[in-house]
Amino acid sequence: MFKNKTLVITGGTGSFGKAVLNRFIDSSHFSEIRIFSRDEKKQDEMRNLYKNEKLKFYIGDVRDYSSVEKVMRGVDYVFHAAALKQVPSCEFFPIEATKTNVFGTQNVIDAAEYNKVSKVICLSTDKAAYPINAMGISKALMEKVVIAASRNFNTTTTVCLTRYGNVMASRGSVIPLFLNQIKNNEPITITDPKMTRFLMSLDEAVELVLFAFEHGNQGDLFVNKAPAGTIGDLAQALKEICKADNEIKIIGTRHGEKLYETLCTREEMLKAEDMGDFFRIPADNRGLNYESYFSEGEEGVALIKDYHSHNTEQQDVEGIKKMLLQLEVVQTAISKNNKS
Repeated sequence: MFKNKTLVITGGTGSFGKAVLNRFIDSSHFSEIRIFSRDEKKQDEMRNLYKNEKLKFYIGDVRDYSSVEKVMRGVDYVFHAAALKQVPSCEFFPIEATKTNVFGTQNVIDAAEYNKVSKVICLSTDKAAYPINAMGISKALMEKVVIAASRNFNTTTTVCLTRYGNVMASRGSVIPLFLNQIKNNEPITITDPKMTRFLMSLDEAVELVLFAFEHGNQGDLFVNKAPAGTIGDLAQALKEICKADNEIKIIGTRHGEKLYETLCTREEMLKAEDMGDFFRIPADNRGLNYESYFSEGEEGVALIKDYHSHNTEQQDVEGIKKMLLQLEVVQTAISKNNKS
């Protein structure tokens, strides 16, 4: 389906954009891949890294409709990954998170529809389910923007969502922090050893998006069934891999953090379709006439459990070590440690 097609990746210089490029840059798929972002330095680094004629770079910001509209011209598919993702930053600057995550997404959708793009996949996060922080709230509203647009679209452009948990070793995540603390012989700072998080690789995140491209209908939300582990076991696994004896220091839960993350709410699980490694959650396409809902409801909601990082498949220290050893950043750390 991607043969001789043109792809745009918004926020394409980030971890997800690089994972997509590693998957497609040397294959016979996409004839052109456009990287759309506001950071010229990262674009220049990526240009020099790949040196590939298939790759085109566009400076712009999803907040600016005119720059988004231009990059969409002649495009077939869009991965919308541009976002403000850091929980503390969004807590201090919630309006900025809203401008990028909500209004920026609306710009992407509008520009895609205007240019008759075939399909747009918007990336969301587990923090959008039962959100308690500004980042999660802005992503939850982003999801509502996508679903609302899907109700009103013609058949030219299909918009879908993917929602996934923590991507291991992505930029700003805890694994690079722990590795850096181990390297500098500093205490490993964890918030709560019993806190659980979903564990998935960047390649698995890309697989989820590709699955959405192949199977997505208007307004669908796709969720990857991911294992989880505790933060305490994650820290211990990294210590054992690096043969380190760093102290583990418990600093307490930070503002805006949950004990566990939810990938599917119980309301979503009630209508979720099990597709093997994924859940497909169809869009809520109820109309504006709410009269019927005063006399009718969903009896099964109270009987359904959320799908969250406490009740999914749990990985112990050994299981987490096997997952970590597949990561390039961990392999590099081991190599440096062995040389020293």
